[in-house]
Amino acid sequence: MKTLLDVHTHTVASGHAYSTIQEMAHEAANRGLQILGITEHAPGIPGTCDPIYFRNLHVVPRQMYGVRLLLGSELNILDTKGTLDLSEYYYKQLDIRIAGVHSLCWQGGTKEENTAGVEAAIRNPWTHIISHPGDGTADLLFEPLVLASKESKTLLEINNSSLNPLRNKEMAVANNLEILRLCKQYDVPVILSSDAHISFDIADYNFIYPLLAETEFPEELIMNDKPEKFLTYLNIPL
Repeated sequence: MKTLLDVHTHTVASGHAYSTIQEMAHEAANRGLQILGITEHAPGIPGTCDPIYFRNLHVVPRQMYGVRLLLGSELNILDTKGTLDLSEYYYKQLDIRIAGVHSLCWQGGTKEENTAGVEAAIRNPWTHIISHPGDGTADLLFEPLVLASKESKTLLEINNSSLNPLRNKEMAVANNLEILRLCKQYDVPVILSSDAHISFDIADYNFIYPLLAETEFPEELIMNDKPEKFLTYLNIPL
């Protein structure tokens, strides 16, 4: 599989990442990507950008160095109701909207309650992708999430960063294997993401590849080499 897109990355604007938009775009071009998503953390994460950042994204060119940029946000799922931490006013100004659970701003409950919250975010019509659902931050039932993903055409992400042993996410491998097996069983596409916080990590999926091999995951269900299919699936303008 030739990787042509990576749509979950962060720049210095997120407060704990280390490259600029132009540095990220330049490296994406060097790596042969056609699409790069830059999804800065929403306000629930300490040190990230003020919401005014998202209001002003219109000034940034959507093509740099031959790479199409999708500029958006990684929103925080805050609770078991699926509440997100930006309003629709901002959603309308974003090219791509990812939503995920982060320990710094997550109020969870039982496994069933947590699952209901993430499922609500999946079914939110503004959500394109659920970030790192398998990282173990929230205890989840994955079959309902895979089925909701299929029904709503919201992609579940297999996140390379959360699989890095340095992150000490003990359940990440087992959880992501379960997600992949369920997606294979129900014929549900996934998106691989680097979650790069520096340009050198763009399109790095090295921790994901062994899981794809172990599950014999079908290449046709991976969106990263299918830019047009990816955009069409998420109803993002070509």
